[in-house]
Amino acid sequence: MEELYDKGFRSVYSLTAHIVFVTKYRKKVINEPMLSRLAEIFQDTCTKWECRLVEFNGEVDHVHLLIRYHPQIELSKFIANLKTVSSRLIRKEFSQELNKVYTKPVLWTGSYFVASCGGVTVEQLKQYVQQQQSPQK
Repeated sequence: MEELYDKGFRSVYSLTAHIVFVTKYRKKVINEPMLSRLAEIFQDTCTKWECRLVEFNGEVDHVHLLIRYHPQIELSKFIANLKTVSSRLIRKEFSQELNKVYTKPVLWTGSYFVASCGGVTVEQLKQYVQQQQSPQK
């Protein structure tokens, strides 16, 4: 069974992010071998950043990553590294396929989607906080 919370030196946390990368011009370039290789690249990169790739999948023009990370991670830098490393390696290893579609060395759009994920909704959290016993005067 998966642990609900991760533990740090002085913290207990549960931080999960849903990340989506889209191919440049939404071109349908991702094939099955490329998707498998992307999974390996993202797994290795997460390990180097001391994060965990919980789930990964994609379609011909985008990929989804579900990642657990610790509070010290600067999420924007981590995501930039995921995009840079994966783009560089995929362009190198699948150059024949990608050169047919792209004239420049690109894979991903300049943007990305990220959403924090949790076990409860914002409404449930608000209700929990509101129900806390305030100290008596």
